[in-house]
Amino acid sequence: MSETTPAPAPAPATQQLTGFHAVVPAGGAGTRLWPLSRAARPKFLHDLTGGGRTLVQATWDRLVPLTGEAGMVVVTGGSHAVAVARQLPGLREEGLLVEPAPRNSAAAIGLAAAVVAASDPDAVIGSFAADHVIADEEVFHAAVAEAVAAAREGWLVTIGIDPTGPSTGFGYVHVGERLDVEGAPSLHRVAEFVEKPDAETAARYVEAGWRWNAGMFVVRAATLLEMLDELEPALAAGLRTIGAAWGTPEQDEVLAATWPGLASVPIDTAVAEPAALAGRVAVVPGAFRWDDVGDWTSLGDLLAQDGARTAPVGEQVDGLLVLGDTSRVLGRHASGVVVPASGRTVVVAGLQDVVVVDTLDAVLVTTRGHAQGVKHVVDLLKGEGRSDLV
Repeated sequence: MSETTPAPAPAPATQQLTGFHAVVPAGGAGTRLWPLSRAARPKFLHDLTGGGRTLVQATWDRLVPLTGEAGMVVVTGGSHAVAVARQLPGLREEGLLVEPAPRNSAAAIGLAAAVVAASDPDAVIGSFAADHVIADEEVFHAAVAEAVAAAREGWLVTIGIDPTGPSTGFGYVHVGERLDVEGAPSLHRVAEFVEKPDAETAARYVEAGWRWNAGMFVVRAATLLEMLDELEPALAAGLRTIGAAWGTPEQDEVLAATWPGLASVPIDTAVAEPAALAGRVAVVPGAFRWDDVGDWTSLGDLLAQDGARTAPVGEQVDGLLVLGDTSRVLGRHASGVVVPASGRTVVVAGLQDVVVVDTLDAVLVTTRGHAQGVKHVVDLLKGEGRSDLV
């Protein structure tokens, strides 16, 4: 389940966007999806939809129609670089940027901006996480095209997701006045970003027309570097130094000397939030289905939407949602999510809203209501030195 090798997707009909580069940060461990997602095999390297493509492969399939293979850039760590290259055979060697160590999203996206800008000063980049699930791809492509048009006019653009409810697990985008930019008819100014509000505040935001912040940012590479010059000057200087050396014989030496000293900060707090307060950020609505597959509850919701279930055995309540071989799962008077990753048969009887993840070396049994707590289990294992399990 951790790697698939199907035939490449059919040639897309979407028109490529000239001078546009898609940046895919592929990092993190996805600890809330333990024990399937591990540090060595994080969630973006797994097929979590049952569609035959891993999340990073699906991200590639979704973006390459807009950029062509030459416009795809993946930023990942050294421990994942081989797996990423194997799963994305169309990715050029120069399109795989390997971080010496994790330094958060501002450094990762900034590195891509510095490398792209060095060869194409007018390029527009768009950052799209490797582990998100998006349906309605034509609607997604249209939103990206609007964002690129606005980015060419100097805006930092985010794609704001239509919320399906008052979630407390996502950040929110406060949508301001409409902007008049050619090629971006639905563009609005961003008044502010707010991180993960409480339930009452989230409900108020949804009622007022705020949007979810999915961390998708589109901007001219040069503009992003200029914003970093102003907001994070030391980080910007280091990234420019690395970008100037990239592809030269000095690349590895400069990277090793400069990267450890870069600030570890999210791009939201480093750039997007202060730039929004300065009136420099715009939002395009994203009227497509989106999920960050953040935990077993959200995965269960995703599987339910896609209709994945076990063969019925006995009387079921809502049924068991299965990621994997449904013939390996039997249920009676049961509902929830089951992942039979070990190849063993899993039987669930008399339990509602359960989560059972069976891997070769660990078994997780919890409830969907406690899915967020799985991260704390991983922290506990780390504290006990169980690196073999995390």
